Amino acid sequence: MLLFGTLVGAFGVRGEAKLVLISTRPDHLAKIKQIYVGDDLKPYAVTRFHEHKQNVYIVRLKGIETREDADALRSLEVFIPREKAAPLDEDEYFIHDLMGLNVRTSAGEELGRVVEVLETGANDVLVVRSLGRADILVPM
Repeated sequence: MLLFGTLVGAFGVRGEAKLVLISTRPDHLAKIKQIYVGDDLKPYAVTRFHEHKQNVYIVRLKGIETREDADALRSLEVFIPREKAAPLDEDEYFIHDLMGLNVRTSAGEELGRVVEVLETGANDVLVVRSLGRADILVPM
């Protein structure tokens, strides 16, 4: 499953919810008919999806009928199956695919393995761990 965004609260009184996306391809969600919400990955059919403002979308989910229903989903993460994700371009990658990769200098010296990716806003930073050394932060 791929993290797609976070539900941040109700919108209106008819059960719609605001969804903040982390995807660079929000138009692709219009093709997604089912999302999975929360740690238990509860499935919901998507019956309506439209842009509210930059990176914030309004979503209507089957079975969510009232403002209270939608507000109960506040702060829950939204996932989609990896195979339903938009195809990646040649120079693109999923951040989670970097975990566990070996990192070497341009001279071939092994630095360690990627254990985390910090998303700073300006650029992502790889956290590289090697036994016997402090973590190395590598800006991308």
